[in-house]
Amino acid sequence: MNITLRQLHVFQSVAATRNFSRSGDAVGLTQPAVSRCITELEAQLGLKLLNRTTREVTLTDAGQRLAARLPRVLEELEATLLDVRELATERRGRVRVASSPTLSANLMPDCIAQAHSALPGLELVLLDRIQSAVLASVLSGEVDFGVVIDPSERDALHCETILTEPFCLACPPGHRLARKRQVRWTDLQGEPLVLLDHESGSRRLIDRALAEHAVPCTVAQEVGHPTTIFRMLDAGLGISVIPTLALPPEGLAGLAVRPLLPRVDREVMLVHRRNRALAPIAQAAWDLVKTVASQRHAAPQPIPGSSAHP
Repeated sequence: MNITLRQLHVFQSVAATRNFSRSGDAVGLTQPAVSRCITELEAQLGLKLLNRTTREVTLTDAGQRLAARLPRVLEELEATLLDVRELATERRGRVRVASSPTLSANLMPDCIAQAHSALPGLELVLLDRIQSAVLASVLSGEVDFGVVIDPSERDALHCETILTEPFCLACPPGHRLARKRQVRWTDLQGEPLVLLDHESGSRRLIDRALAEHAVPCTVAQEVGHPTTIFRMLDAGLGISVIPTLALPPEGLAGLAVRPLLPRVDREVMLVHRRNRALAPIAQAAWDLVKTVASQRHAAPQPIPGSSAHP
């Protein structure tokens, strides 16, 4: 049966007032519209609910049965709908977020700290994984969403860029490139490079930039975390191209960092499964991470050492 809530409310009003005009005033409809609702309801049920004459409106036996039960049914339905609607403003619960190591170390701590103060009912659980594992956990539904570097495959993902940042050069302070204020990609020619491995979302972008600028170089070491890169540079094993976000807030003691030109950016993105809407609490966490990232982007940290004399 195709019966609407409006028809039921109109019938409830007519059953209470026994008058179409007063019922129309109560429910915000004209008298003809009230009459039409009752006629449509009766047609769906296949029986008469009201006896109508020019002088009075009375309930049939079926109308009396419906009128007796309808208030409880409508109250229960309204309570159910209100309960469901409250989910839209629900701000309590656990949200699981997967993030690649650089982002886990340099973006997510601020997000978790702000969640504690801004959304005290939100428990933000971080899974620190390599990018391929982050994407796998998003697609499998293990986590609500992920924080990654521009993924090469997006067909099954909904992606939103939250931060854009450049790559820069890190090298020992005595290196010839440390004497420059800014370094060009072509200046890296022939240098041994210590780079993030191919499990990193950044490595594909670094390799592409080196190829686009026709820079022949030797990859001396491939590692999984920027901290390992910094220790290898301290040991004099080469130079590195790293994302700016990998730099600790206090800078790198004992290493020089310089901007790389032309500027090459990487995009930090939030991702979740395409065509799968986030739960309201997960959407709140998504928005919070986006806000923290935008605050960082609005006040970017200067690259340490970029003011060094050429």
